Amino acid sequence: MRDFVQRVVETLSVDENKDRVAVVQYSRDPAAQFYLNTYTTKGEILNTVRGLRHKGGRPLNTGAALQYVRDNVFTASSGSRRLEGVPQLLILLSGGRSVDNVDTPASALKELGVLVFGIGTRSSDSRELQRISHDPSYALSVSDFTDLPSIQQQLLSSVEAVVIDVTPESPTVLVDHDTARKDVVFLLDGSDGTRNGFPAMRDFVQRVVEKLNVGGDKDRVSVVQYGRDQEVNFYLNTYTTKGDILDIVRGLRHRGGRPLNTGAALQYVRDNVFTASSGSRSQEGVPQMLILLSGGRSNDNVDIPVSALKESGVLIFAIGNRNSSKEVQRIASDPSYSQSVSEFSDLPSVQDKFFSSLITVHVGATPISPTVIVDLSIARKDVVFLLDGSDGTRNGFPEMRDFVQRVVEKLTVGENRDRVSVVQYSREPEAHFYLNTYTRKQEVVDTVRGLKHKGGRPLNTGAALQYVRDYVFTASSGSRRLESVPQILILLNGGRSFDNVDKPASALKELGVLVFGIGTRSSDSRELQKISYDPSYALSVSEFTDLSNIQQQLLSAMNTAIIQDTTMTSTLIPTIVVESQAPRRDVVFLLDGSDGTRSGFPAMRDFVQRVVETLSVDENKDRVAVVQYSRDPAAQFYLNTYTTKGEILNTVRGLRHKGGRPLNTGAALQYVRDNVFTASSGSRRLEGVPQLLILLSGGRSVDNVDTPASALKELGVLVFGIGTRSSDSRELQRISHDPSYALSVSDFTDLPSIQQQLLSSVEAVVIDVTPESPTVLVDHDTARKDVVFLLDGSDGTRNGFPAMRDFVQRVVEKLNVGGDKDRVSVVQYGRDQEVNFYLNTYTTKGDILDIIRGLRHRGGRPLNTGAALQYVRDNVFTASSGSRSQEGVPQMLILLSGGRSNDNVDIPVSALKESGVLIFAIGNRNSSKEVQRIASDPSYSQSVSEFSDLPSVQDKFLSSLITVHVGATPISPTVIGKTGCII
Repeated sequence: MRDFVQRVVETLSVDENKDRVAVVQYSRDPAAQFYLNTYTTKGEILNTVRGLRHKGGRPLNTGAALQYVRDNVFTASSGSRRLEGVPQLLILLSGGRSVDNVDTPASALKELGVLVFGIGTRSSDSRELQRISHDPSYALSVSDFTDLPSIQQQLLSSVEAVVIDVTPESPTVLVDHDTARKDVVFLLDGSDGTRNGFPAMRDFVQRVVEKLNVGGDKDRVSVVQYGRDQEVNFYLNTYTTKGDILDIVRGLRHRGGRPLNTGAALQYVRDNVFTASSGSRSQEGVPQMLILLSGGRSNDNVDIPVSALKESGVLIFAIGNRNSSKEVQRIASDPSYSQSVSEFSDLPSVQDKFFSSLITVHVGATPISPTVIVDLSIARKDVVFLLDGSDGTRNGFPEMRDFVQRVVEKLTVGENRDRVSVVQYSREPEAHFYLNTYTRKQEVVDTVRGLKHKGGRPLNTGAALQYVRDYVFTASSGSRRLESVPQILILLNGGRSFDNVDKPASALKELGVLVFGIGTRSSDSRELQKISYDPSYALSVSEFTDLSNIQQQLLSAMNTAIIQDTTMTSTLIPTIVVESQAPRRDVVFLLDGSDGTRSGFPAMRDFVQRVVETLSVDENKDRVAVVQYSRDPAAQFYLNTYTTKGEILNTVRGLRHKGGRPLNTGAALQYVRDNVFTASSGSRRLEGVPQLLILLSGGRSVDNVDTPASALKELGVLVFGIGTRSSDSRELQRISHDPSYALSVSDFTDLPSIQQQLLSSVEAVVIDVTPESPTVLVDHDTARKDVVFLLDGSDGTRNGFPAMRDFVQRVVEKLNVGGDKDRVSVVQYGRDQEVNFYLNTYTTKGDILDIIRGLRHRGGRPLNTGAALQYVRDNVFTASSGSRSQEGVPQMLILLSGGRSNDNVDIPVSALKESGVLIFAIGNRNSSKEVQRIASDPSYSQSVSEFSDLPSVQDKFLSSLITVHVGATPISPTVIGKTGCII
């Protein structure tokens, strides 16, 4: 058991801010060997685990032990970060049936959000372990504890894969000190007993306020003093600047009075200060915080007002002195949110710890109106209202309009926050405004107020749903779906649809749109349920005049849906957590398989296996490839060969030593650059995924390593070199991304000793991805692009030209055309070239589409694609023709070619690539091989049998076009990106 714990700990990333570990041993009673905050390094933990001695004793009280870890280990004082949203895991190893009851403490752990894994032997009670475990599938079994290694990987995989629904006792909202808004009320004991300590209390308030981000729409502050009764020094909306508040705080005078009625004071701030009229923003979901400083025991009851405050979602921090320490613990929302000092003059000693809790705590926010729309300072939403404007809703339309207005008023409308669109429909749909039409709430509200009923029949809800999918939830209309911003459609419907709704509703769901359907008694409830993202998202009112009754229900359902959709935690009140997305990496192992490593190869193989076990292997997470080399290299498997960890481990276990001589490390490095770190082999370098190469070399290379090593670094590959005493350490340092990434062992059998060092470096390093040409992320919504279409207008494409023209039209419709946004040019060629229009000829999408619709086939022979490519480089991708390459705007060429070129294409292609132009190429069966050569990357070329088949590749093509990392090499060498990084 001890060895098992040791092996599991070795796979963790132990650090105060990463993984924390505790060990408890039990028999009759439990004993903590160490707590979660006892050790901060893996070495300390392993040393202690190695020295563990068997406790002994009987009987086996597993229930008491489970209760013990709940009450004493999974607590903030013992190092638990549960309230910060950190997953809590308990791994139980039990060798017998418990004498006491396990059900109640097991349930208590689950309610706390602890994920329990139970591991037992044949002497254990398997049903008992299943009841204890978070899920019966998390109960594992071995014959004896000596067999624990056989289930280690199964346990680790379960731990990695599970999505843990942490449900703290009070719902949580993350307070971020820089961006979040807080309403903070100080409640100060001003009774006779605090006369001497009051100056210290006043100074404490001043220091805390100085740390806050005070402003009308940021943090707000109120101060209340009490003794027998209460006095408000100022409310949350009295002052809007930090200077004004500090001036008042400095001048506070002690109030005096007796007795001390803390209960009455707590009730008073709940009823009179945490209210909208006093400046509280609880209804907007702003966290409500009360900071109590009390110097004595209350004369009245505090429990009822404390419960009322907590039910209202107020988080209570309490600080007391030696006279009040026990009471403030009861008052605080959590014992860890209470502090105690001997005298108030000692407040500076707890200030830092107190303030740290204040700004990092997850706050239980239960506003007076029970549901909060997702934290407005964090969440972004694209919200589309689809309104039934048919003849049947004429009387109810004013109520529909008012309902939209009230919901919009609850949103935080802004270009980088919530966006809103409104569409009305009957026989056909009509967009009143799109998601990118307005950037201010007032503009949206004003337009909504002025909406007029459309009228018309019949009611075609299916067509309307299809319309919003194709024309509203698109990047050109302001949708940020590709940025993972939640997409929400709110349908208000007053009757049964005349057309079919099934396909368009499914299409919206496939797109990830969260659809809420609201209907009246005239609607078809089953139809609304089919349309809605989930049947529970279909809401109903008798008449539209009753919409106000379900407004809060809709907002609550939206919260829950968004949170579930983004894999956030959801409790009775929505919980906002910072999503920590798992990193994606492409990891290639390059193994020395020459004659000199025959005896060490099993150790190399085991090392690869252990490293892979620490990765999160998946097509969309970590990918792995293995190459073995001696005289020449051989890929054992590529980055896209396997998508599961099990497949990779099975293959690695079966690897056989290659053998051969001499050792050509240089050729192997060049091989992985040209054949493994490529899109066709599964590399996601062009998507910005870090590229890692781990080289294990047992000797000095016979060929030159410097040039291929430099080529890998230029490609942005991060190289780690691991060698033995037989290797050339300087050579490894030159190969590695940085000399510090070159590691050394005496023999390959010593590889376990540097495994953690390697993994730590891999995790910690900030990878400077430097592709061959600098890269700029093309974001379809915000980025600017210069796009040139080069169309084969030769005799051979006469029949296919209408399809080519339609394809160009559809692509342009998806672009964000405008003077300072996307620019478009079209060139047609055969024997020679003709510019239909340049990048700066037209500045509106309408003008461009009009010209494209009128394009006529040029004709001519032979087909000189090379000359056309050279022409666009020299005459179209120029500043005088509207190119913004010197400003760092990505330059894109889209070639449609219907035959093999009569002239040479290689030189002009190279010239275009050197200029930083990204080439996309589409060919038919006559030109497919040539367009692959022309395209910047083989994955950026498409092939169709005939050009009439272009619609079949359009979506895939557009996806590549708008998500690709574009190699942009401006003539002026450096461009500053919006994020502040140098591109």
